[in-house]
Amino acid sequence: MNIRLTFAFVVISLIFPAAALGQVRNPAKTPERPVGARTAPGEVVKSQDIETDVAEALAVIEGNHVAGKKLDYNEIVKSSIDGMLHTLDPHSNYFDAKEFEQFRTDQSSRYFGIGATIGDLRDTDGKVIATYIRATFENAPAHRAGLRFGDKIVEVNGTNVLGKPFPDVRNMLRGPRGTPVKLLVERHGTGKREIVDIIRDAVPQPSIPEAYLIRPGVGYISMTGGFNQTTYAEFADAMKRLKAQGMRELVLDLKNNGGGLVSQAYRVANTFLSSGQTVFTQIGRLEGTSENYRAENAVPETMPVVVLVNRNSASASEILAGALQDHDRALIVGENTFGKGLVQNPFLLDYGSMLLLTIAKYKTPSGRVIQRDYSDGNLYDYYTNGGIGSEPGVETPTGEEAKTDAGRPVYGGGGIKPDVPLKADTITVEQARAQAKLADPIFAFAMDLAYGKIKGFENYMVDRPITFNYDIKASDFPVTEQLYSALKQYAAAKYKTPAAQFDRDRRFVERTLRSELVTAAYGTTSSLQVFNEFDTQLSKAIELVPQAKQLAIEGQRAKANAARIQSDINR
Repeated sequence: MNIRLTFAFVVISLIFPAAALGQVRNPAKTPERPVGARTAPGEVVKSQDIETDVAEALAVIEGNHVAGKKLDYNEIVKSSIDGMLHTLDPHSNYFDAKEFEQFRTDQSSRYFGIGATIGDLRDTDGKVIATYIRATFENAPAHRAGLRFGDKIVEVNGTNVLGKPFPDVRNMLRGPRGTPVKLLVERHGTGKREIVDIIRDAVPQPSIPEAYLIRPGVGYISMTGGFNQTTYAEFADAMKRLKAQGMRELVLDLKNNGGGLVSQAYRVANTFLSSGQTVFTQIGRLEGTSENYRAENAVPETMPVVVLVNRNSASASEILAGALQDHDRALIVGENTFGKGLVQNPFLLDYGSMLLLTIAKYKTPSGRVIQRDYSDGNLYDYYTNGGIGSEPGVETPTGEEAKTDAGRPVYGGGGIKPDVPLKADTITVEQARAQAKLADPIFAFAMDLAYGKIKGFENYMVDRPITFNYDIKASDFPVTEQLYSALKQYAAAKYKTPAAQFDRDRRFVERTLRSELVTAAYGTTSSLQVFNEFDTQLSKAIELVPQAKQLAIEGQRAKANAARIQSDINR
């Protein structure tokens, strides 16, 4: 393979193994000697010897394995490369041409399709009835074509999709930019069927799905979509807009942000740090991979900042959180982050494939190494017992102690430990299953409600196009006692759902119903505001803003003292 090396600004992502490689030419003969017998113990293995061994192993497999010619050589070779990479570290990965294209699409903050959120409606037995439009995105093809909440998708390009799960329908709706897709939809309000012709186009996938004043003077920015090519631009725009609305304090939400482009995390951190302050340090073996990245901002933002994190906050998120924590610039609230401190860079291969290879490690400004231990080579354990599948919580990392600018102890070796530990609300598996059964009657009721089919609640109708960029008010679609009772009666009649089942999960029911109605009226992003009203971590974060303000004062004081000491030394 001819490797073309490109050192762009470092890519840092939380990447899981993916599948498939281009076709490998089949070896012609079975080897005459044992595979691997070419070198003596301790002798250096040459690359050409490895290539020959792999070819011979494939020949043995082809000639003798029970599956014979049914073997998928793409998958065999792909898994071989993955296995080789994962003996090195958990985050080096191989992407075939298709996977690499998807990788680039994800980091470009867009995909190609019609630009709609879709979802299933199931019957009383849990069988999919159909896929429905839940919302469209602003200026997306689906919005321009007039698709609305509650439209049932009957056919896609002449293929009946009734009863198909929404992931299958979604794959049929996506496709190359500029290609046509013909939908047959049934309007929920009238029951009439219409042909809708759409030309696929680029659909934005913002890394900041929502930014608004969550309380008077308190801004909330949800940076949960990873760090991609547009993250900083989105962030700068949100800051400008919220400050114009009177924002004096900020809650920055990094929960479930798995990372991405570290250049974007650097620029966000640069907003709050002064020129010369270290954002992170990168340490690598190759020339050009070791560098101390410092802030370059003569007039940094001074407002108090609270940063929310959890076990799914990883990589570039940890760079941002670690930089703000080490400089006492933000109060970190929530759960321990994932603990990924390895730097990946893309190496382009022939036939459109790519290696995402670990080339360096990074440290926070105080010198902490955030990477968790992976020495046992157990990927399952790495990603579950200690990682994103683990029980959320807070524990002190096992690495060496370091100090923030103000002298607070912080530790490396296990992610970013929050300044204020705060667990998220959790439910049991049984409760999650019960709530899932309530989702369909709630959605069905919301559609009928939005189109005036529930008598006495005509003021809840949303038979109109979406109003985008709307900040919801308490008066928007309140779930009153009367509406809640009407929902229970509806579900009992159409889904045979006992009223007691709703009462056991009333909080979930009220949140979900209001979210569906806000989605219909104002779109998917505005509906996130409904869920935020029920987020106890977020509520606590808002209460902690004064503590973040005091922390920032202490950080400024420590910075001034350090500058004075340095000035005295230089005299």
